[in-house]
Amino acid sequence: MILGGPTVVAIGNFDGVHQGHREVLAVARATSPGLPVVAVTFWPHPMLVLRPDAAPELLCDLPERIELLRAAGADEVRVVEFTKRTAEWSPEEFVERVLLPLRPVAVVVGENFRFGHKAAGTVETLRKLGEGTFEVNALPLVSDDAAYSSSRVRRALDDGDVELAADILGRPFRYTGIVVMGDQRGRTLGYPTANLTVPETHACPADGVYAGWLTCLDTPGAQPMAAAISVGTNPTFDGSERRVETYVIDRTDLELYGCRIGVDFVHRLRGQVKFDSLDDLIVQMNADVDATRRQLGTARG
Repeated sequence: MILGGPTVVAIGNFDGVHQGHREVLAVARATSPGLPVVAVTFWPHPMLVLRPDAAPELLCDLPERIELLRAAGADEVRVVEFTKRTAEWSPEEFVERVLLPLRPVAVVVGENFRFGHKAAGTVETLRKLGEGTFEVNALPLVSDDAAYSSSRVRRALDDGDVELAADILGRPFRYTGIVVMGDQRGRTLGYPTANLTVPETHACPADGVYAGWLTCLDTPGAQPMAAAISVGTNPTFDGSERRVETYVIDRTDLELYGCRIGVDFVHRLRGQVKFDSLDDLIVQMNADVDATRRQLGTARG
């Protein structure tokens, strides 16, 4: 969209685009019906630049965040590249560089919004800088213990509680990535998997086995496919690299290497186990697939 007229701007990190974030966009939409809503977000996460040792794990990558913001009602998404130089902007410079070019009549933020060098700017600062140009709507503070927060999603994932994470997000948690070649053991066992690496910078459910769905994101209109998902290091084979390994139920014909996929987590079946023998592993894999069918309602008649 090419913006040529007035807009309403919503500002935030929007990591995960959970139900609280969607409420921000809904308020922005209702503020001046008929005007385009622009979501302003930051990439990478400011903490990754300012305090990388304390940066939170990301709930989604940037393309997914943009897609989710658009689905939540943003007509346009503007990404501010957050660098050490960006962090040095004064509040006035932030408004001049980021907001004024969007011609906002209103700006929607959380009441704890801070901006500018050393977080010098507050909501009141924003109101003063916007006098005569835009009004500011500050929504009630969202704390880490609130019903909807990115921190609460991360804690749920750390506990393997993907159902709680889905309640907060308003949809199943999705892990995305490019399929890489694994050890190819699953193929020899009759359960070929699509493998994604898990970098330390990204949030992922706790190690274990889950029922869920795999979607080929490179294919327009692709339908989700029922899948059994393993997260972990493959301790039976003394693995060390953490991966998301996804087997699409009853499909051995898929060629997904190099494809971008989304893996949606629906239910945790069990924790990660190191098996004493290959036979024990195969028995459990059969049971996991049957449990996945039951959980997703795809059991054979």
